[in-house]
This record gives sequence, C-alpha cells and structure tokens, in this order.
Amino acid sequence: MKINLASILVDDQAKALMFYTEVLGFVKKTDVPLGEARWLTVVSPEEPGGPELVLEPDTQLPAAKPFKQALVDDGIPFTSFAVDDVSAEYERLRGLGARFTQEPLETQSVTTAVLDDTCGNLIQIASQG
Repeated sequence: MKINLASILVDDQAKALMFYTEVLGFVKKTDVPLGEARWLTVVSPEEPGGPELVLEPDTQLPAAKPFKQALVDDGIPFTSFAVDDVSAEYERLRGLGARFTQEPLETQSVTTAVLDDTCGNLIQIASQG
C-alpha cells in the first residue's frame, strides 16, 4: 500500500494553486471543472508520478473552517513537506513573500519551520539530519 492522494482544505482554489505552484514550487497535475469547484491537484516536480496533493475546497464543508481555525489558533500545521535544507528553503520562501509563524527550529534529529499557506492553513517544512 502507498499514498496516492492527500488533501488539504483551502478557502480559495485559485489562490491556493498560485501559492502552491508559484511560491512552494509544486506543479499542477490535474485541473478538472466540477461545477463551482475543481478537481485540482499538484505534485512535486521531483516526483511528477508520485503522490498528488488535492487542493480541496472547504466551502461545502461546514466543519472545515472551525477545524482549520482551531489548528491555526493552536499553532498546529495541517501537513508537513520534506525539504533538503529548512534554512535555505525558509530564506527562499521569505524572499517570495511567505509569512512564517515559526522560524527554523533545530531539534536532535529534525529541523522544522512553519508558514501560512494564505488559504487558511499552517504548513510545516522539515528536514532530517
């Protein structure tokens, strides 16, 4: 068994697509209109055939907004993305206007930083070693 799709709840699919592609560097893989929403996925340019991240609209899910807000209020990232060097990625993303809620933090075996995805979520970036 392996992961094929993972979803992140976003408040605006167009804004999310821009942020996840132009800032984070993912690549759009699927974009299919479904009424007011779209089946919209992005992938890592390093693994175009790998797992897809679904930019899932939260507008039709009444529990989504309070859930997402509770995570943000508690400082909990919705998901985490692996990077080779958190400090370098932190500087790159800040240069593109990303707002971080946690600067790079080194622990025994992992370095993490947390940023706001502009779509209602906190996202962690992490590297081991």
